[in-house]
Amino acid sequence: MSSFTPNRALLNPKFEGYKLEVISQEDCVTRFGLQYRPTQVANSGRSPLSFKEVQSRITHDHLAMANDSGRCLYVDSEHRVILVDLTNDSHTPSFNVVYELATSINSPETEQFHREYPSAVFLDARTAFVADGQGSLYILALPEEGIANLLGCFELSDSAQTPRSSPIPFRIHCVAKTSDTEAVALLSSRFYGQADPEASETHWAKNHATQFDVWAARFSLPFTVQADGPAPLDVLWRRRGQDVPIFMEYDNSRKCYLLAGSSVYHEIDQPAPPSYEPSPDEVAPIPRANERLDVETPRIPPYSWTQTSDSVTVAFPLPAITPTSNIKVTFSQKTLTVHIQGTSQIEGVPLPHYSATQLWDGIQTSTSFWTWDREGGHSFGLLTLHLDKQSEGTRWMHVFASAGTSGGEEDVPETLDPSELHLIRESLEKYTEALQSGEDMSGLGLGRGAPGLAQGEVDEEVDSSIGRVAFLTWVSEDGRSPMWSSGFGDSACSVLSTDLPGSGAGASMVIKNGIDGALFALDEAQTIGSLPTWTHIATFSALAFVLASKRDTRFTYHVSSKAALAFENGSKDRGGNVYIYRGGRPGQTWAKQSVLKVGDGSAGSLLGVGTFQTAQGYTIVCLCENELVVMYNIF
Repeated sequence: MSSFTPNRALLNPKFEGYKLEVISQEDCVTRFGLQYRPTQVANSGRSPLSFKEVQSRITHDHLAMANDSGRCLYVDSEHRVILVDLTNDSHTPSFNVVYELATSINSPETEQFHREYPSAVFLDARTAFVADGQGSLYILALPEEGIANLLGCFELSDSAQTPRSSPIPFRIHCVAKTSDTEAVALLSSRFYGQADPEASETHWAKNHATQFDVWAARFSLPFTVQADGPAPLDVLWRRRGQDVPIFMEYDNSRKCYLLAGSSVYHEIDQPAPPSYEPSPDEVAPIPRANERLDVETPRIPPYSWTQTSDSVTVAFPLPAITPTSNIKVTFSQKTLTVHIQGTSQIEGVPLPHYSATQLWDGIQTSTSFWTWDREGGHSFGLLTLHLDKQSEGTRWMHVFASAGTSGGEEDVPETLDPSELHLIRESLEKYTEALQSGEDMSGLGLGRGAPGLAQGEVDEEVDSSIGRVAFLTWVSEDGRSPMWSSGFGDSACSVLSTDLPGSGAGASMVIKNGIDGALFALDEAQTIGSLPTWTHIATFSALAFVLASKRDTRFTYHVSSKAALAFENGSKDRGGNVYIYRGGRPGQTWAKQSVLKVGDGSAGSLLGVGTFQTAQGYTIVCLCENELVVMYNIF
């Protein structure tokens, strides 16, 4: 079941590109040296990290930001909790050590686990949950000044994984107040397999795919000061998947949790989703004598097309023996009908058959026409449709409105150069001859390019890697799947951006849609049992295309429909930038782009970002290894 359907009215086929809007670095960016420095060094245990663990650590945000507040915190290299306050009028942040986390001593029991980075989230501006990355969770009451009060210390353990009751390292993702008397925190940890004194964790990892657990831990409100030592976490429910979640949210209107990751998160007592089984077409056959299997047979598109500012030309290949009387073409302002009667197709080349199929945009029926060109001695002729656009200047993304959608027409790329159309017949002749002779058919095709903005610059391998594949798993408050959730985890989307931490409540994502980024927001439920719906509210035109050129990007966030931000990692010798792509209105040909320097070479790598809003605009906070960089009133 697809949850993300773009609104065509919000797409911008006329978009040409971004124009640079210069923002004064001196006026907007301030740097503050750090006395208490964070680190991205963590002990990894006795076995190597999996690829998914490495990926999640690269994108781990070390800075925790309180919503609607100028407060944030991080944990430094000496396990001290540093509270940063930017609420004063001087624009100078204060740094205070509010708590020191306990440090564990390495032992054979603790070395079997991979330590996580410290992580933290705010329940509100005065209450923080801090995980030390070693299996302990601290709840801190943050005063206006001075040392924080410890409200409670908890540990995460599982006797099935840790026979000696060693805590399991975990990361905290979010915490939500689910009622006046209860708060729930969502955690993630690596699953280390069932405890076996005779088998090492390294041996288990070699024989099993890496899996990750999601935990929901419950806390009673109001908090009471804990007198004794660390208490076990009160685990409400637990799920398991194949990757660390990209993000997790609590939807108060539906009383459900949303888990977004590159896999579905299933209940522990249920079997994992079945492993992938290749289709017969994907199974490599065993070659017979004198049989060549290294020759790839390209699939011929059903048509080729091109466009100008006021017209669209579509060419269908037909057998040259087709009489004109067998061709039936009907135009309407919004649809196209093409039927070929009494003619057999040539092997590998299907005959067109479209019945009142919706076009991408309207056409002028009075001036649109078709021609049938069949030259003697050729096997193929060209049925060419000349369609005059109803809206001159509008660039069509496809010929048909349903192209590329589930159950719709095939997605056929535009032929960029109209002069290529005359090569179609020659390509088809070679194609059919190669089918009969078994010759190498590589290099044949109908057109070679992509439309509009990406002309001459498309790298399909690079572009396809942009974005993170995400499945959405919904979990009820009791840990079970909602009755309406069947099918919601079956379809995946490609996430380009998530909410910038601190920008406010609510869930939204920028989803890859061709070369664009479509911003979808989760609708508030009218009743608890309402199906989750995502509404397309804005489009960042060509966002996927421009992000493909950013090879050092560490974080990609957005602030509502105002802007999408791509933060570079930077390094000790070279500071990273933040690229700001501002949202535009439908129909705009150009949008604004700005670039600001985050690190200046001495700041080190970027470790975390967040934002808070003031009367003057949004302030962005960037935590680097050696500096805190503050950007005021960027948008």
